[in-house]
Amino acid sequence: MPTRPRLMVVLFDLGGTLVDYHDYAHWTELARRCFVPVEEEEMAHAFHEVERATDTRERVPYTEFWRRTLSLASGREVERPIAQRFIELVRETPGFNRLYSDTRRCLEDLESAGRRLGVVSNSSSEARCRTILHETAILPFFEKVLSSGTEGVEKPDPEIFHRAVARMGVRPEEAFYVGNLAFTDAEAAREAGLSSIWLNRAGTGMSEDPPEITSLLELPLWLRHLERPSREKPAIARRAA
Repeated sequence: MPTRPRLMVVLFDLGGTLVDYHDYAHWTELARRCFVPVEEEEMAHAFHEVERATDTRERVPYTEFWRRTLSLASGREVERPIAQRFIELVRETPGFNRLYSDTRRCLEDLESAGRRLGVVSNSSSEARCRTILHETAILPFFEKVLSSGTEGVEKPDPEIFHRAVARMGVRPEEAFYVGNLAFTDAEAAREAGLSSIWLNRAGTGMSEDPPEITSLLELPLWLRHLERPSREKPAIARRAA
């Protein structure tokens, strides 16, 4: 079986993939300032439940995402203006963004292998993405950074993936995408013509559709496997973490 084209470019989601932005304590405090009584554990549970439920082809607006999250966390219906005020507070007083423990080593391994790297994120702006990447000391790894807020188009729309590969100067089949959402990241990138994988940090690594890894440390070996003639699942990659 002939080898497939070399995967010259690897594109990453940002929040939840490279950087942990889940500051539940901070979000809980901001919710209470909006007179929405929640506990930190309830906030964390609600966020992940709503994130899973809204990971579909039809993208839920940001305000609606938080309205549903605050409603579930508090056990009462939260009106849209309250959700909007909560979002304003989040943007005025951002919480932490910290690098996942597997991020830097993955990026170093990919760079050493000659892969070119970029970011495609559903976020407020490219400037904000670059600030986060700078603050976590990984900005120099990336040639291009695309944000839905700046581009005016967001995942899962294939257009944002097409723009990314065009700016990197490669064909879709020469690019790979990794993100923490099964549909919005992995499936959407595949539909746009890229190879992709779902980074499910809380998962088992057993999903086939879409393919799943549980750590970024598995990614370099997975990419090397894809470039070989064999299409067997790289079981060794499951032990790389």
